[in-house]
Amino acid sequence: IPSTAKVSLEELSKRIAESDQQELRVIIKGDVQGSVEALADALAKLSGEKVRLAIIHAAVGAITEGDINLAIAARAIIIGFNVRPAGKASSLAEEAKIEIRLYSIIYDTLQDVRNAMEGLLPPTLLEKHLGNAEVRQIFKVKGVAVAGCYVTDGKIVRAAKIRLLRENAVVWDGRISSLKRFKDDAREVAEGFECGISLENFN
Repeated sequence: IPSTAKVSLEELSKRIAESDQQELRVIIKGDVQGSVEALADALAKLSGEKVRLAIIHAAVGAITEGDINLAIAARAIIIGFNVRPAGKASSLAEEAKIEIRLYSIIYDTLQDVRNAMEGLLPPTLLEKHLGNAEVRQIFKVKGVAVAGCYVTDGKIVRAAKIRLLRENAVVWDGRISSLKRFKDDAREVAEGFECGISLENFN
């Protein structure tokens, strides 16, 4: 693979269609050991005549800058299962053109990788990181749990999707049901400000 090429499932899919044997190198990070092992075992079984799947590294924990550097050296893609990039991992991956794919269902992971290996990967939705907020306090308003938060970077946008993390593991994934600055509804809250967030169907 040319060192300037973007390491992604789409790129792999294109190369498979154009040539013979290929190797897909993967780094797996997950929230618990059981998930990591199950995903590694399932992915390893996808190797076929045209494409060999090589698992470079599989471990528990958030996706770190160390994982990105390993992916750069190995020309690998990173699969995160119920975990997120930590620190500057996202920006480093973007800069180095390393693809991070985030999943919460093993079946979806296998489908994507299998499709890529067969040269059939459809266009995918790209995730754009908007910001992070830290939960400082939980309080109840009319029986609904509201998280009193401080926006640590970027911004929180009312219409965007959001994930709730505990110790870098995803515990809930969905949408915001209300976003407030003091007692007023807000469309977005920027870095450095406090806000109240409640989540759809999660109390």
